[in-house]
Amino acid sequence: MIRMTPSLLLLPLLTFTLIACSPEDSAQTAAPAPAASAPQDAAPAMPAPADSATDSVAGLTWTVPAGWEMQAQRPMRAATYTTPAAEGDGEPGEVAVFYFGPQQGGTVDANVDRWFNQFDQDDGRPTSEVAERETIEVNGMPVTVVRASGTYNAAAGPMAPRADLRPGYRLIGAIVDGPEGAVFFKFTGPDRTVLEQEAHFERLVDSIQRD
Repeated sequence: MIRMTPSLLLLPLLTFTLIACSPEDSAQTAAPAPAASAPQDAAPAMPAPADSATDSVAGLTWTVPAGWEMQAQRPMRAATYTTPAAEGDGEPGEVAVFYFGPQQGGTVDANVDRWFNQFDQDDGRPTSEVAERETIEVNGMPVTVVRASGTYNAAAGPMAPRADLRPGYRLIGAIVDGPEGAVFFKFTGPDRTVLEQEAHFERLVDSIQRD
């Protein structure tokens, strides 16, 4: 009679266990990895901040400062913005953008003189004697920048009667020699309001570039 030793009895059991636990079977029974999120599940893009709004005319584009409000279309203007009023000022500031077409609108000197002549000085001197004027370059384009203050004749038109006089007003203007002709940016308002918004106007001018 042949006796089976304990080790021989365990051999089939070990073989069955090894087969049952082979790597291929483990891979088949492993839980599948979670699927990656589909691109359409991503959060929608946030809207651009207000200070990144842009405007354009005559081959030029610029950035409109945050807090400035676009106004309805007005005759002879490419755009009009109002700025917040400084504390204590009864009116906001106004930025008017003009474009009259290629070779139109008069020379830079004629427009600067007209802007200065819209202001009176308490001592009777011509505003041109106390105003500031400089020429800078912005993105390869010459820009004439002027500053004046005094009593402002807000009546529209160069021949308008002096019927809307506003003491304590200030002007910052910029005339850009653009690719399709001169574009005029005229910022007027109560003195404190214009001074408070001056840095924003300067950033608008610095942002002007060709389309």
